[in-house]
Amino acid sequence: MSDSASSLSTADDIGSLKASLLTSIGDASTSAALEEIRVSMLGKKGRITDLMKTLGGLPPDQRKTFGAALNVLKTEISAAIDARQKILGAAALQEKLAKESVDVTLSPRPASEGRVHPTSQTIDEIISIFASMGFEVAKGPNIESEYYNFEALNLPSSHPARDMQATFFLPSEGEYKTVLRTQTSPVQIRTMLKQKPPIRIIAPGRTYRCDYDQTHTPMFHQVEGLVIDETTHMGHLKGCVMDFLRAFFGIDDLPVRFRPSYFPFTEPSAEVDIGCSRKGGELKLGNYGDWLEILGCGMVHPNVLKNCGIDPEKYQGFAFGMGIERLAMLKYGIPDLRTFFDADIRWLKHYGFLPLDIPNAALKG
Repeated sequence: MSDSASSLSTADDIGSLKASLLTSIGDASTSAALEEIRVSMLGKKGRITDLMKTLGGLPPDQRKTFGAALNVLKTEISAAIDARQKILGAAALQEKLAKESVDVTLSPRPASEGRVHPTSQTIDEIISIFASMGFEVAKGPNIESEYYNFEALNLPSSHPARDMQATFFLPSEGEYKTVLRTQTSPVQIRTMLKQKPPIRIIAPGRTYRCDYDQTHTPMFHQVEGLVIDETTHMGHLKGCVMDFLRAFFGIDDLPVRFRPSYFPFTEPSAEVDIGCSRKGGELKLGNYGDWLEILGCGMVHPNVLKNCGIDPEKYQGFAFGMGIERLAMLKYGIPDLRTFFDADIRWLKHYGFLPLDIPNAALKG
């Protein structure tokens, strides 16, 4: 028998070793110190491991008794080390939490990673400007009945203007066919049917037509406005449109002109142009002597009011509509409408906006 084995051949000897080890484990103040104790006792060259190796040289009766005692010691020391490790780990975590803090108001990702799409940015700007004029936002479904999309807007089935809108038709439901709305005008109809005047709304949203080229896409965005009350007249329409265009483009003296036109749902109707320059193939907005068409508008047709149960002898108002991507293209110098829907991250990083960007003075304050 080796000296090590003979020195621990009694239960008292093993109990004394156990007490000494438990004291050392309890005094360990760090995980590193505790690991040193574990290795010195239970590692490949640890003291308990060495004692286990001497069992083969003991007489059978001593081997059985001494081996069982060593196994119990090994188990108890391992359990004590694990328990102490949990205590030290919890203490270390509390110390770390006390010293460190996280600002939960900060973005979880770098600000440079994400961008606001120019269409979303433009919609926000439009809403902000019209909100300052007392307009509310109204919404409606993208899939519409022909009645709301055409008939109620004074566009009966025989009207030639219906052929100009390149409509996506869906399966019929009842008397009227179903379509992907070609304009956000149905929102005006739905609003007038459920709300009594006075009405003052804008309706931004997606619209759909069978077109695809540099200035047309099958899906695009429009915003339309509607004002109905007892006193509104053409002068109010002109002032509203002029104030919006000058605020949106940030040009206080932007020239704006109204040309007589025709729309089935307004009478009188007008096309609106803004001042620009095309010299050198570069488009610039301002007082340069040239003109660029930007939107259509007019006084709401009496037939439209009648279709919505509003008395045209008592109420009148105006409506206008414009393409949101078109506004964004002019303001931010984007040459091709199709790129708005290509989902190209490089394009978005170039033309998009950081979440806290405020490119328009109308959004401040």
